Amino acid sequence: MTDVPVTDVPVIDVLVVDDQQLIRNAVGELVTHEPDMRLAGTAVNGVEAVRKAKELKPHVVVMDVRMPVMDGIEATGIITQDSADSPQPGTRVLILTTFEDDPDYVVRGVRSGAAGFVGKGAEPEVIVAAIRTVHRGEGLLTPRATKTLLDRYAGSTAPAQLHLELEALTAREVDILRLVAEGLTNQVIAERLGISVVTVKTHINRTMSKLGRHDRAQLVVLAFETGLVTPRYR
Repeated sequence: MTDVPVTDVPVIDVLVVDDQQLIRNAVGELVTHEPDMRLAGTAVNGVEAVRKAKELKPHVVVMDVRMPVMDGIEATGIITQDSADSPQPGTRVLILTTFEDDPDYVVRGVRSGAAGFVGKGAEPEVIVAAIRTVHRGEGLLTPRATKTLLDRYAGSTAPAQLHLELEALTAREVDILRLVAEGLTNQVIAERLGISVVTVKTHINRTMSKLGRHDRAQLVVLAFETGLVTPRYR
């Protein structure tokens, strides 16, 4: 169990979605033992996940990818769109998957609105930290998922329209977008640029608004697609 004072962090309601009972039980157990988290419920497929997300309004949905009836990618798109259209948006999706090396799953997941990816083989403390990260509104791509994106877009040429989108950004916003895509936190970005964390958040929010992206992870994909960030390794 991670030692987090209840008074310092709001309780995070979590919905766990997986067709394997073993995974549902294991993640649910992790959540219930965290002082700042509460298990809102579980679901066995995407259809049930969408229904329960509407009913329970969890802060975070921990979502499997491959499931019967409706997969996690499609369910993620519906849940995040419902959240965006809600008077009180806020439900974020963390994909818990064994497919971090599959570029199609990673790209489709991010484009569907997933706020982050974490592997099913991750240590318990990594999973609960990931839940907190996406709840804070920060995107989370594991090193393996990030490498998958890097490899996917290595040497690719982005459509002209994507480059035109970047022209709407100020020079400072482009700098911050590049740093976000490199996986830096708001705190590290602030320290590197000599500005406050609040200013970093303001620039990121403006960038998402200008580019029509609602999530840091989607900004990362755009940065790779346009070549703003280029692979350093294969």
